[in-house]
Amino acid sequence: MILVLFGVSLMIFTIVMLFPPGMRVAIYIQTEKIQPGQIEALIERYGLNDPAPVQYFRWIKSVFKGDFGYSISAQSPVLEGFKKFFPITLELVLYATPLIILAGIWLGTIGAVHKDKTVDHATRVFAIIGYSLPTFWLGLLLLMIFYGYFGIFPPGYLSIDGKDILFSPEFKRYTRLITLDAILNWRWDLFWDALHHLILPTINLVMLQSALILRLTRSSMLEALGQDYIRTALAKGADRRTIYNKHARRNALIPVITISGIIFATLMAGMVITETIFTRQGIGLWMARAALQLDIPAIMFNVIFLGLIFVMMNLIVDIIYAYIDPRIRLA
Repeated sequence: MILVLFGVSLMIFTIVMLFPPGMRVAIYIQTEKIQPGQIEALIERYGLNDPAPVQYFRWIKSVFKGDFGYSISAQSPVLEGFKKFFPITLELVLYATPLIILAGIWLGTIGAVHKDKTVDHATRVFAIIGYSLPTFWLGLLLLMIFYGYFGIFPPGYLSIDGKDILFSPEFKRYTRLITLDAILNWRWDLFWDALHHLILPTINLVMLQSALILRLTRSSMLEALGQDYIRTALAKGADRRTIYNKHARRNALIPVITISGIIFATLMAGMVITETIFTRQGIGLWMARAALQLDIPAIMFNVIFLGLIFVMMNLIVDIIYAYIDPRIRLA
C-alpha cells in the first residue's frame, strides 16, 4: 500500500511539474488573497525553482502536515473543501452500494438457477440495458419522468426548508451525513427530506452499476453449478435452496467481491455525471469544477484520495476473500 501511494504521489508531482512555478504556488498557500506582485516572492519562498527532487520532498512534507493548498473551485483550503463536499458523496454511496451489490447478486443468482428460462432472459436484458445506457441519459430520463411529469424526487440534496434546518444554530452536525445527523437530532422531517432527494440518484446508480455484478454473478454461478460436488448433492436429493445459496453462490462470490470493491472505490472517488445531473454538491461535482478552472491543488488532493481509497479497498477485499473461502485463509 505504501509503495503504491508513493508511486501515485510521484506520478502526480511529475505531471504538476510541467506547469510553470507561478501556477504551482497554489499548492502551498492557504488563501486566495495574493497580489500579482507577490508571486515571485512566493516562488522564491517555497523554492519552486529548486531541483525537482527537492521540491517533491518539500511537497510531501506539507502533505503529511495536511497542507494541500488553496482550492479556487471550493473557495477555501483544500481540506475545508473536502470536508464540505465529501459527506454528500459518502451519503449517496452508503445508500447505493449495498443495493447495487444485493440487486446484482440476487438477479444474477436467479438468472443462473433458471438458465435459459424467461426469468433468465429478463435479467440478461436488464443487464445489457443497464450496462449500455449512458449515465447522463438515464439520469435525465429519471428527472424528466419523476420530477418533470410527477413533480416528485427533486434534484439537489435538500429543499430550501431543509437547508434552513440544517444550517440553523440549534442543529448539531455530528457526522455531517444529513440523514444520520437528522436522526441524532430527532428531526424526522429533515431525514425524509434528505432521503427524498437521495432516491433518484440511487436508482440511477443501482440500474447502471448492478448490471456488471449481475452478469458476473450469473457466469460465476453457472460455473459453480456445473461442478461435480453440486451435481452429486442434487442427485442425492439435498435441499436445492441450501445448495444454491450456501455452496454454489458462496463459491461464486470471489470475482463478485473484487468488482464490488472496485465499484465502491470508484463511487467514493466521486460520481461526476450523476452528481452534476442531480446537482448534488459532492466530490464529483467539485472535481468537474476543479478541472474546468485548472484547480491544481484540488485535483492533486483528489487523485491522492482516489489512490488511497483503491488500495484500502484492495486490502478489505483480500480480508473478505479469507472469510468467504476458508481455503484462501489456510493458504
